[in-house]
Order: sequence, then structure tokens, then C-alpha cells
Amino acid sequence: MKKYSILVFIILFFTVNLASSHVSHYKKVKFLKYGLFLNNKLIGNHVFTFNKNEDFFYVKTKGSFKVDKLGVVLMDYKTESEEVYKNDKLVKYNSKTHQNDKKKFVNVILTDKNNLFIEGSSYKGESESTTIIGSWWNHEIVKNSKQISPISGRIIKQKVKFLGKETISMDGKNYNTLHFHFFSDDEKPEKKKKLNMHVWYDSKTLLWLKASYNKIGKWEYRLLEIK
Repeated sequence: MKKYSILVFIILFFTVNLASSHVSHYKKVKFLKYGLFLNNKLIGNHVFTFNKNEDFFYVKTKGSFKVDKLGVVLMDYKTESEEVYKNDKLVKYNSKTHQNDKKKFVNVILTDKNNLFIEGSSYKGESESTTIIGSWWNHEIVKNSKQISPISGRIIKQKVKFLGKETISMDGKNYNTLHFHFFSDDEKPEKKKKLNMHVWYDSKTLLWLKASYNKIGKWEYRLLEIK
């Protein structure tokens, strides 16, 4: 009975909410700031700015964090990107990322054949126009079977499991959320590259609130500020 109720909820959720909620759903949001925590210690942030101009919708991001131990920098990470949508459809994406001495990039363009052409530091080729950029702000990612790595461009096949409604507390505030588990649907990637992410969205606004994963410690993105 419980599984049946969850199934009914998922059907209603996707039909009523996501079917009419595209990227322009964020047209009233101008700014989102997330803190990145490692083992509950703030080590960096990720900022999203949103801008709509006629049929085009722009999402710019900047993120950085630094991990050090006993004064030795173990990881120094910086990334910038821009997503461009026209009438809710992705038409362009680019990013540049510096991770210590490694440089990674992604360039995506919508072609005349209505496919996405991807040129990244770890992948070059085409994918369906419905393939989504792997950025958690866009709640439509829960509907997709594929995502494009926003850092290297590789195609990640994913499964998404809805774990139910959940109340979470952040910065002294309680939020009613929808909890999803994203994991790789592909046995080929190395274990360190496997997708295994828990993500929480606000149950009414579908705003991304938190994401967490474990990789040599517990990493969490938490919403700190919204404008």
C-alpha cells in the first residue's frame, strides 16, 4: 500500500508540477547562493544569477572551494559557467574549471539538426536536445535519464529514485521537501566517477535546497541566500 501511494504521488507530482514548470519557472529568482560544506565545515560557495531577456533566459554560475590540512592546500577549485535557454530550451552552454593544475572545459551548442553538440575536456560528440546540464538548480533534472557533466562534458546515464516527502532543517529553518536519490545507470565509469547524489527540493516552489554525497568525507551544498 505504501509503495502504491508513493507511485500515485510521483505521477501527480510530475503531471501537475513539472509538466508546466520549465526553466522560466525561475524568472522571479535573481540570485541563489549555496554554501559547500565538508564534514560540516564551510569550505566554499556556489552562486547562481538568473536573467531573462525576451525569449532568452541566462543562468550564470561561479563556484570555488579550497581544502587544506595543516596549512597544505589539498584541493583548490574554481569554476564558471553560463547556460542559455530560448523558450525554455537549452541552446548554449559553456564552462571553465580549474582544479589544482588541471583545466577542464565544456562547450555545448544546439545544432540545426536539433541535437546538442558537446565539446568537453572528456567528451566530444552529440546528444539528444532533451539531455540536461547536470546542475541541481534545474528541477527538471529529476525527469531525465541523461545529464551532461557541467565540468567535463561527459554523458552520465542516471536513474532517479524518489524517496518521499521529508522535513529538513537548515540555518534554524524547517523546510518541507521532496527527496531524490540520483545514481549512475552505467557500469562503465570508474567508481570515483559514479553518480551518487541525494538532492532535496522545496515541495511547493521546487527550489533546490540541499544536495549531499560522500567522497572521503561528507559533502553538502546548502542554500544560504535567495533574492
